[in-house]
Amino acid sequence: MVALKIEELKDFTRKLFVEEVFDWWMMREAVITTFNMFTIDGRIRKGYFMEQELEEKGIGELSPWKLVRPVCFSLIKGKRLPESFRITLQLPGARVEQFLQSVQPDFKAEQVSGLYLNIRYEEQKLYCVTGTSLNVFTLDKKIEQEWDETVKRFLREREIVYTEG
Repeated sequence: MVALKIEELKDFTRKLFVEEVFDWWMMREAVITTFNMFTIDGRIRKGYFMEQELEEKGIGELSPWKLVRPVCFSLIKGKRLPESFRITLQLPGARVEQFLQSVQPDFKAEQVSGLYLNIRYEEQKLYCVTGTSLNVFTLDKKIEQEWDETVKRFLREREIVYTEG
């Protein structure tokens, strides 16, 4: 786990809420505090969709950030800054498999519960905190360390300025 302080808040929030930079991530949860606290559970309610829709659109367990982003943006836009927000994004299953192939090919995707990017804004400071959750116990920290480096690279490639701390 590593905490990365985002240095250019306006640039980051534009990339998060307006642009498509994070659209392919899956959203696990969002909590946005303005005049009320709004909590969005990213788990798909399968009963809402017809079976055919689920298959055709490849709808899985979690909502893509792309679908939830406009809702979240509508909650924070305006003249006043939100008091805080917390958004937990998760790497999609297919990308978990790609990540494992490049990092630790003998590790199976089923052994990874999630690879996370936790975005936290509070007191006018924004942090991205990495997280890993494995379904098996291991003393080897290679997956966690490589995930930290992957997130740093993701941010750098998108010209998101951060400092570690």
